[in-house]
Amino acid sequence: MTNLLIRLFIKNREAVTCPSVRRAYGTMVSIVSMIVNILLFAAKFTVGTLAGSVSITADAVNNLSDAGSQIISFISFRISAKPADREHPFGHARIEYIASMIVSFFILLIGFELLRESIAKIVTPEPPERSWIAVAVLAGSILCKLWLGMFNKAVGGRIDSAVMKATAADCISDAISTGAVLLSTAVLLIFPNMSLNLDAYMGVIVAVLIMVAGIKILKEAKDSILGEAPSDEIVRQITDIVEHTEGALGIHDLTVHNYGPGHVIAALHVEVDGRADIFRTHDMIDNIEKKLRQECGIEATIHMDPIVTDDEAVTHLREQTAQAVKAVDERLRIHDFRFVKGTTHSNLIFDVVAPFELKMTDEAIQNKVSEQIKRLDPTYFTVLTVDRE
Repeated sequence: MTNLLIRLFIKNREAVTCPSVRRAYGTMVSIVSMIVNILLFAAKFTVGTLAGSVSITADAVNNLSDAGSQIISFISFRISAKPADREHPFGHARIEYIASMIVSFFILLIGFELLRESIAKIVTPEPPERSWIAVAVLAGSILCKLWLGMFNKAVGGRIDSAVMKATAADCISDAISTGAVLLSTAVLLIFPNMSLNLDAYMGVIVAVLIMVAGIKILKEAKDSILGEAPSDEIVRQITDIVEHTEGALGIHDLTVHNYGPGHVIAALHVEVDGRADIFRTHDMIDNIEKKLRQECGIEATIHMDPIVTDDEAVTHLREQTAQAVKAVDERLRIHDFRFVKGTTHSNLIFDVVAPFELKMTDEAIQNKVSEQIKRLDPTYFTVLTVDRE
């Protein structure tokens, strides 16, 4: 069904990084999701109202909130497809993260209201009417929500949309909560003399599930807006391209900024032979940037770090320094090593890369590394910078 809809409504469907194609995908998914959720709301609200069931009515209202969320998603895709301008030089793609956050607020609000209503029903119980029609409607709703979740997940994965992935997670949680309502409705039909107000308690469970889903979506949107560490896949792609380029001797200080799907910017340092022809080295760096753009969709800015490769003494001292740094903590490593020899003392200039998990302060790392270097030669002085990653 998903592939059929894509073939029918999406032109140039393989060009998923093109803003107009992404907007077409977003429009299609939003409209389909709105139609399904409005139909589910109408069916469940009618059955829930007639049966006096707070859990079914709550589930119906949840579908209505989903339809509203799809309207927000639809608007966000229209905005995110706008090209970069003077005020927004990196484009508008991050609007999808803001839209995901708005969706999460709606979900949390609905969940809170349903929780309040369900608790009120527990305090002042009103037994609902029993109806096999309600069971049929709820079962159909579960199937629709599962399909809608897979639909959003498939398309969201294809175009790398945070909004669709968030919607897919919401659909799955909706199917689970509707399953809980279906279970309680069926139990009341099978055991008509049951005194426990199962409907109200199931309403509480539905409300909690809705709020948990909202918190999860909110956290993911928050992390995307604040900025996250690059994924292992992106780091591997960049590292592989650099390491397989002749003349590139190492990579460090990699920073990746994600401005939304299709808008990834990276900055990195590449170590090169200090003796090599500067024009050849510059051409090699340009080729790496071009390859990252074409193969990974990453706009990269690369800084060249020339290193000494033909001085055995400096090479040996670099290896000794690396071992001294690892003696402080096995996770530490060095780059940008330089050696400046003097008459009374010599300077070892380098950067130390430390993981964020290392609880030592930068000053403590500097002091301990300096102590280790002094053991190599008391006339060695360290000039080092600590990089966290």
